[in-house]
Amino acid sequence: MATTKWALDPTHSELQFKVKHLMITTVTGSLKSFSADLTSEGDEFTNAEISFKGELSSLDTGNTDRDNHLKSADFFDAEQFPSIEFKSTAVEKDGDDYKVTGDLTVKGTTKPVKLIAEFGGIATDPWGQTKAGFTLSGKLNRSDFGLTWNAALETGGVMVSEEVKILGELQFVKQA
Repeated sequence: MATTKWALDPTHSELQFKVKHLMITTVTGSLKSFSADLTSEGDEFTNAEISFKGELSSLDTGNTDRDNHLKSADFFDAEQFPSIEFKSTAVEKDGDDYKVTGDLTVKGTTKPVKLIAEFGGIATDPWGQTKAGFTLSGKLNRSDFGLTWNAALETGGVMVSEEVKILGELQFVKQA
């Protein structure tokens, strides 16, 4: 079977993260600028190769002060480490969906992560482009990547949870 290359369609894709704040509400942020490539055997994604790069300068939580704090050395240190990168090590079929395992690099630290990619299907748009869609989800511990800043609360607990939820809507375009 022929190798197929797919490129991310950034205008139909989004990537978010969610973190508990004060342990009572969830703050959502996103990366506005990111790219990804996928290589598969035809239209079958088992054993696909996936690479991703997200630009931390595009981090957006809807609050400039919080965004600047997240980009600072307290968190991502975006000046020294301007991007987050992911490279798959395994893609396995799980029912209609896929388990994606790979190496995530944040702030110079690379650790294995597991994600779930719900397969939305393949469709052809009105301009004849073949597209594949996935809903990505996963969880990681931010301190595993050196993102350890926090503040203790008078009432007990901490300001920011260790667990970060990752959510993505990703549309890829088959390359000719």
